[in-house]
Amino acid sequence: MRRPFYKILYVQVLIAVAAGILLGHFLPHAGEAMKPFGDGFIKLVKMIIAPVVFCTVVVGIANMGDVKKVGRVGGKALIYFEVVSSVALVIGLLVGKIVQPGAGFNVDASTLDAKSISAFTSGASHSSFTDFLLHIIPDTIVGALAQGEILQVLFVAILTGFALSAMGPAGEPVLRAVKAAEQVIFTIVGIVMRAAPVGAFGAMAFTIGAYGLASIGNLLELIATFYLTALLFVLIVLGLIARVVGFSILKLLRYIKEELLIVLGTSSSESALPALMRKLEHAGAPKGVVSLVVPTGYSFNLDGTNIYMTLATLFIAQATNTPLTLEHELMILAVAMLTSKGAAAVAGGGFITLAATLQVVPEIPVVGIALILGVDRFMSECRSLTNFVGNAVATLVVARWEGELDLARLNAVLNGSVETPAEPLSTPR
Repeated sequence: MRRPFYKILYVQVLIAVAAGILLGHFLPHAGEAMKPFGDGFIKLVKMIIAPVVFCTVVVGIANMGDVKKVGRVGGKALIYFEVVSSVALVIGLLVGKIVQPGAGFNVDASTLDAKSISAFTSGASHSSFTDFLLHIIPDTIVGALAQGEILQVLFVAILTGFALSAMGPAGEPVLRAVKAAEQVIFTIVGIVMRAAPVGAFGAMAFTIGAYGLASIGNLLELIATFYLTALLFVLIVLGLIARVVGFSILKLLRYIKEELLIVLGTSSSESALPALMRKLEHAGAPKGVVSLVVPTGYSFNLDGTNIYMTLATLFIAQATNTPLTLEHELMILAVAMLTSKGAAAVAGGGFITLAATLQVVPEIPVVGIALILGVDRFMSECRSLTNFVGNAVATLVVARWEGELDLARLNAVLNGSVETPAEPLSTPR
């Protein structure tokens, strides 16, 4: 029996997003008051991200049983991330040069409010690449899980997986315990995801209520340019990659539509990370590849953030009438490639990395990011969606590169011939 449409999760999220927009637009103060619902849902998801990543990575590596294979998969993933991320940065730069969304603003940087961006510039001031690498190593093993930072958890999980693999039969009891814990965690995921419509409603109502649809008017060209660029990147760049691998990007988007709507409503790609991992495994990607590529991609494969950084950087330069030479543009690309690494895949993460990029390109006034502070929230949804789709494609690419992608099953799942599991991805029948 088919479920009634109102019991399908993505339908519930879509209705909740529409309701949030209406409430925020017509009753702004009431919309702002809905913020705790969105924040609460994201906190629920963040609560389970660390154990999900830890359990899946440990089990995936231990089941591989081959340290060289783990290194090979990780190496291939990083190569893919660097190539595609570079393409995203270049596309953002080229679109900014061609469309010039900031031209004609003629803003005097001295008149902008530096205090409004102090929280972002101070948070980005210490983000050198060396600091980033050292930050991957947690103070304690338990501290990594307690803090919930993906790269630290991933680091500890990889060490644990290697240790269990090296122990052989002696490590089996621990591995069985981790597998049992994994089942418990994903059952919790199923419970938490039932609250996704409430979280999407609260987050969207707050965004529209606090900032208002009218606030995007003056910067509509920038927003439209970014959304169109991201859409073309997904359909053309990722679409071509998907075609080479052997599947359709449009069918993949349809397959993960529930998760995309959750990301849209919450402006956070982390909110759908556990569900994405489960769906990719269901579609024929091996668990070991999924458990390594997806969490790593959340810090190293941020296509939407990369497009945003170069496009926004050129917008600020154009708006403040700051001339840029080819040398400046190449510096922007090089710096953005570094500052984007480890950018949190949560709302506002892209804005902080933009501030970090501008601080090392002195020709462009850092205070210029105050121009887009009010509309950044409207672009964070697009950043998160593009990042999310990029990581889904990256996982399938690496799995195919390893020769372990079940392409027949993948296409059967994407064509709807194999039913998508109802738990924990959607509301039960």
